[in-house]
Amino acid sequence: MIIDLPSTTTSQVNSKLVRLREEGGAVTLGRVLTLVIVTDDGTKTEEAIDAANDASREHPCRVIVVARGARKAAPRLDAQIRVGGDAGASEVVVLRLYGELANEGASCVVPLLLPDTPVVAWWPNEAPPVPAEDPIGQLAQRRITDTAAEKNPIRALEQRRSGYRPGDTDLAWTRLTLWRAMLASAFDLPPYEKVTEAEVSGESDSPSTDLLAAWLAGCLRVPVKRLKATSGEGIVDVRLERRSGPVELSRPDGKVGALTQPGQPERRVALQRRQVRDCLAEELRRLDPDEVYEAALRSLGKVVRGRTPAKPAPATRKPARAASGAASGAAKAKSDGEPAAKVEAKVEADAAVEAKASTDGKGDGKPAKAPAKTPAKAAAAAKASGAKAAAKASPKAPRAASKAAKAKAGS
Repeated sequence: MIIDLPSTTTSQVNSKLVRLREEGGAVTLGRVLTLVIVTDDGTKTEEAIDAANDASREHPCRVIVVARGARKAAPRLDAQIRVGGDAGASEVVVLRLYGELANEGASCVVPLLLPDTPVVAWWPNEAPPVPAEDPIGQLAQRRITDTAAEKNPIRALEQRRSGYRPGDTDLAWTRLTLWRAMLASAFDLPPYEKVTEAEVSGESDSPSTDLLAAWLAGCLRVPVKRLKATSGEGIVDVRLERRSGPVELSRPDGKVGALTQPGQPERRVALQRRQVRDCLAEELRRLDPDEVYEAALRSLGKVVRGRTPAKPAPATRKPARAASGAASGAAKAKSDGEPAAKVEAKVEADAAVEAKASTDGKGDGKPAKAPAKTPAKAAAAAKASGAKAAAKASPKAPRAASKAAKAKAGS
């Protein structure tokens, strides 16, 4: 049932709630807390109300929605009361504030708070820099924000770190519950080794990725790198280096994760991105300060931000002259039946002689000498010159013999 109260006051709204409880039997004694939702009036208002209604089935509460309207309009309060099936297991009071009244949300909320019950404030979209100093935040024991829903999530996360007060929490941190549980369970199996370093990959504007990296840095006290993933949504991959091999938890498709570690088979786990209503219901289970979240915020400065290393391109190198000569000589030797080692030795000797000849021709301005002959060519040339000398000497031998005979006869 939905009851509209246009241009009303908080006193009239409270009186209407009392009459509904008396007439319809709506009992507020079973409500365990008051949840105050602070947002701007628009399409996202109904999304926040739906999430609160789903969470109220686990935590029956009174939901007060402060929907801030146009600031330039005349001061006016339009109220709406939802009970029964339209309010889940709670009763919803929507306060639409216009004009100067839009900045007085705390004054409109106080008369509608349930007595003797905790107060939880939730900013589903844009939140103040320091929620504990906001007028509505001062009324609450727990203050819930969502940095992932803000325009600049990383800057909003830095504001949460600098303006943290006991009782603050963030749905970006709540989305890490399954990741933290899976990573912690990986160390229950052998080998029980210390982690030396860690890497966390995710979207560049994912505050959950930053918080997970900070949590690892604070708990493990090792260097942690925060890398930008080239694909995937939210958190994509976590890698923990150990001596025996890495422990890796990856979720490339945003639905199913794979946990791999040395000596263990790959385990596939459900790591679907959590919805807002599930995260809100989890945060309403505890109303005391979250010390682990506080420690993660303080460890954000220990995380090293970097880029995902690109795959190295295959190295291309020009082959050396000697290497190409050796290859061609070896191929020729193989075809001629000559041993490849002998041919390679000849090629190396040729290269050495050519290098020496080129060196001798430099530095004095003289032209370089012709390359010296290889040992094999030198031997062949010596043999040829010897044969030529013998051929020239053979015609003179008979003349010398005849002269010797005549000289002997004359004597």
